[in-house]
Amino acid sequence: MSGASGAGGPEAFAELLRELKDRSGLSYGVLAKRLHMSTSTLHRYCNGTAVPVEYAPVERLARVCKATPQELVELHRRWILADAVRGRRADRAAETAVESAQAAENAGATQHAGDGNGDGDGDGDGHSDSGEPVVIDPVGDDTSPRRSSWPRRRRTALIASVALLAALGGVAYALRPTGLRAGDPTAPTIIDTRAADSGRAPSPTGSTSRGGSGPSPSVSASPTGPAADSGAGASRSAGEPAARPSATGAPLAVATRPYVYDSPCSQHFLVDSEPAQVGPPASEQDAPRWAAAYGAVSSGEQRVALTVQGTGAETVVLNALHVRVLSKNAPLAWNDYAMGVGCGGGVGTKSFDIALDSGSPTVTVKNGQRAFPYKVSESDPEVFYVTAHTTAHDVRWDLTLDWSSGDRSGTVHIDNAGRPFRTSADVGRPGYDYPLGGSEWIERVGG
Repeated sequence: MSGASGAGGPEAFAELLRELKDRSGLSYGVLAKRLHMSTSTLHRYCNGTAVPVEYAPVERLARVCKATPQELVELHRRWILADAVRGRRADRAAETAVESAQAAENAGATQHAGDGNGDGDGDGDGHSDSGEPVVIDPVGDDTSPRRSSWPRRRRTALIASVALLAALGGVAYALRPTGLRAGDPTAPTIIDTRAADSGRAPSPTGSTSRGGSGPSPSVSASPTGPAADSGAGASRSAGEPAARPSATGAPLAVATRPYVYDSPCSQHFLVDSEPAQVGPPASEQDAPRWAAAYGAVSSGEQRVALTVQGTGAETVVLNALHVRVLSKNAPLAWNDYAMGVGCGGGVGTKSFDIALDSGSPTVTVKNGQRAFPYKVSESDPEVFYVTAHTTAHDVRWDLTLDWSSGDRSGTVHIDNAGRPFRTSADVGRPGYDYPLGGSEWIERVGG
């Protein structure tokens, strides 16, 4: 499937949505009802007049339309490009408002200059051509109606300009590709790596990367939650960076989704609570909030998505992805809760694999995934899926990504909103399922 160009981002995104919708055979009304959105909103997405501010409804649409794993990756890439184009349009709208305000002020100044020319049509003796006397205001007389009319017109023009700017500013803010809300733990972790330039002095939050390749600060968002071991930090609100990135650093940013469902049944969590104290299972979009609320830890395996995108026109080479095991202990003696039931066998998707029980875990390719290096830029992002698994330990781990651009290079530290990813073995643990249409957890038999 062909990628979208930078200029045709929204059109290419809408084209793929229409292709999936048409192939499903579902009408706009039926599909909108299944996605819990209005028919008009879905129609705007599919004809390219609107771009969703979040990726979650797009992914739900694709899964309902039975998109292939390759189509899911391509759809995510096109959404990123369309979202960026929408942001640039909002910026241009704000610039147009400023230009309009300046034009209004210049027009007022021109009119004032014309009003002040009191002797252009007279004969120089205080009379106009019509024979009526021309009244000339004395210098310093601030009570003159003619002289006071200009400030009033100028104030009127400025007030109108401010009102226009405020209105367009509100529209621009609403159209910005935010997707991140303060305090919302469902938002992806954003890591801006522009401060990780090996040619610069390390920032106060940076840590020296392996091999002496330079500082690798983790500039990330922290979802809030009561549990320290849930893999979701509570020190900062979601979307808020830990430190201001350097404007001269590496043009690279990474967005992290810590709990990716390969299928609705693929995600399991270990929770130190009995079924009566645990709420219904969460969708992928709500998984970070659910895990934070119950202090949950990924059970058996954890699938993480990394969206890597350049922040400038230059190409950034991604040289290698590494895993770091920070601690390895006995598995947690907690209950296992499945986030879905009755899914059947899934289709293996391209991904990177990490065997956490290995003595020296490494990142390996799986299901035809191409090995590093990769190249990214602002108009050509990459989405990587990483699956880590264990059958014998409780493991805290994180990732590092080596990059280079021209004569610069560095290492990006990737974690779960400022805390390590955490995955624990589930062998021999009591398991519970939440049947479709049910109202309580049921103990798993033979699972």
